[in-house]
Amino acid sequence: MTMHLAQGLSTINTKKRKTKITKARMAQLQENWRVHNKTMKQKGMHDLRYEKFEDYLDYCFGRKKKPNPRDRSTFQSMVSDTSAYRETTHYPSLMEEQMKSGTFSSECMSKGTKQEPMKYTGDLIAGIATMHKSNAVPVMKGTDQAKDIARMRR
Repeated sequence: MTMHLAQGLSTINTKKRKTKITKARMAQLQENWRVHNKTMKQKGMHDLRYEKFEDYLDYCFGRKKKPNPRDRSTFQSMVSDTSAYRETTHYPSLMEEQMKSGTFSSECMSKGTKQEPMKYTGDLIAGIATMHKSNAVPVMKGTDQAKDIARMRR
C-alpha cells in the first residue's frame, strides 16, 4: 500500500510565516525600545540607538534593509590608495656614502679575517680511539683506556 498526498499539498513547507503582533506585544516592544535607547545613551553608544520604532521592530524580528545597489552614496572604489603603502626612508650604505663623497677605497671592502681552526694544546688527552659503531672516544694519558678499547671493553 502506498501513501499519497492530496493534490495541492506538500510536505516541504519553506515559507516563513509572518508573526502577528498583538496590542500587548506592541506595548511590550515599545517599552523595550525606550529602555534600549536609554541604556545605549547611558553607555555612550549613540550610534546603536534607534530613532524610529519601525527600525527597532526590524532589528527585533531580524529584517534587514538591503541597500540600493545603484545608490552612489554607498559606493566604494576598488582602486587601492597609495596611503596603504608604508613610506620608508632610504638609508645609504657606507659604500654609497664613500662613492658620493669620492673617498672610496678597497680597504672598506675587506671581507674579514679567517677564523683559526680549533686545536687541542693540553697534555691530558693522548689521542682519539674508535670503539664499535665508529664511536670516537678520547684516550687519556696515564690510564689503561687504550688497552680496554683495543679489547673492546668499556
